Amino acid sequence: MSQRILFIGGSGIISHASVARAARLGHRVTVLNRGRSATRPLPAEVETLVADANDAQAVAAALGGREFDVVAQFRAFGPEHVARDVAQFSGRTGQYVFISSASAYQTPPSALPVRESTPLRNPFWQYSRDKIACEDLLVREYRDNGFPMTIVRPSHTYDRTLLPTSGGWTDVARMRAGKPVIVHGDGTSLWTITHTEDFAVGFVGLLGNPLAVGESFHITGTHAPTWDQIYTWLAQAAGVSSPDLVHVASETIARVLPDLGPGLVGDKAHSMVFDISKVRRLVPEFGTTITYDVGAQEQLSWFDAHPEAQVVDPELDAAFDRLAAHARAV
Repeated sequence: MSQRILFIGGSGIISHASVARAARLGHRVTVLNRGRSATRPLPAEVETLVADANDAQAVAAALGGREFDVVAQFRAFGPEHVARDVAQFSGRTGQYVFISSASAYQTPPSALPVRESTPLRNPFWQYSRDKIACEDLLVREYRDNGFPMTIVRPSHTYDRTLLPTSGGWTDVARMRAGKPVIVHGDGTSLWTITHTEDFAVGFVGLLGNPLAVGESFHITGTHAPTWDQIYTWLAQAAGVSSPDLVHVASETIARVLPDLGPGLVGDKAHSMVFDISKVRRLVPEFGTTITYDVGAQEQLSWFDAHPEAQVVDPELDAAFDRLAAHARAV
């Protein structure tokens, strides 16, 4: 049955494939964002509204008095924003879907696989703590006032434009130049990595499903290679058969490159494997169909066709040189 679905965001790495899938399935899709993305154009049949999602007045003006069967919020990162959404959409939607993060789960996890019942606690990353605060607010609103929320926690979700490694294109350039590439930890931790097309199947399958209201789900897939394997697949896609991988403790990388620290120590440094049985009970067709060996080929094809995206960070490059030299001198 066709639904009226509002995506707030809609042009991002995670959201765009879900917008496209919802439109293909015949839903009446509206996207509200700043209208600035040229990398991921929206399908022609999707209605677009232009407003900054962080500007409550602009959002209210763009929406007017419209109602939607589903509101999918991809652009809220703090509880004050979610509180505005609750005020904005109470009585105007049958389901409000909040995009949280699997990094909100207990870090490091005390047991694997991670389930939706795993406690939420991340003392290392403010981003994750803010997502937890958003979830806490929504749970209270559901319990106290019946606000029809659903919480979705993606883990590492990628498309052709988002390289998964700490250095991004700088890592690829180093591989192709025969330079050592820094891998956090010992390279053997397991990391669940999910293609956005697979995520879209699970996500769109929850939209408008009454059994999803009041519930939380992670949508992560089951593909969990080691970090050494991820870097090796990326190198092979870049035409490098034997990359020079140098292992450095995540805490050391965080000291040298503090901007990378929270995402490493608060997320990527730990094995993360998920039990996806809860979402599959509602969306049986969801699962991993695109593994990263294929995804890496897709990414390198895109980057090689877009030289403007091949940006090497000179400070990062120099720091990687220092880290590699230090690791090999010890």
